[in-house]
Amino acid sequence: MNKKTISTTPSDTVVDAWIGLMRAQQRLLGQIEADLKSAGLPPLGWYDVLWELVRSPHGRLRPFEIEERTLLAQYNLSRLIDRLEKAGLVQRQTFDQDGRGKWVVVTEEGRALQKRIWKVYAKGIEENLGAKLSEADAATLTSLLARFK
Repeated sequence: MNKKTISTTPSDTVVDAWIGLMRAQQRLLGQIEADLKSAGLPPLGWYDVLWELVRSPHGRLRPFEIEERTLLAQYNLSRLIDRLEKAGLVQRQTFDQDGRGKWVVVTEEGRALQKRIWKVYAKGIEENLGAKLSEADAATLTSLLARFK
C-alpha cells in the first residue's frame, strides 16, 4: 500500500473515486431492494440480521453483537428485532439471573426466509456486479476495499 501525505483536502481523483463508490453502492443496493420487493420478500436489513444469526454459534446473538456485525444503528435494530419476532423469525430468550440479558435466536422460519431471500439477493449480486467484473477485477476491487477495514 502506498503511503501518502495526508492533506486537508482530497484531490479531484479521490473525490471522483468517492462519488463513484457512493453512487455504485446506492444503485446496487437500490436494485437489490427492488428485486426483493418484486419477489414479495422483506428488505435487505431483515436478511442481514437473519444471516448473522444463522451463521452464529447456536443461531443466537445478543443485540449488541448484531449491531456490531451489521450496519444498523441500535434504535433501528431494536425495532427491526421487534418486527422479526412478531413475524416468528426470531425469539428473544433470557440468559442471565436478573432477566436483563437477552439472546436473539433465529427460528426455523427465520432460517427458511434467509435462504429464500438469499436466492434473490445472490442473483442480484451476480447480475448487477458479477456480470460486470471479471474475476481479476473482482479480486482487485476486494483488495482495494480491504484497505478500509
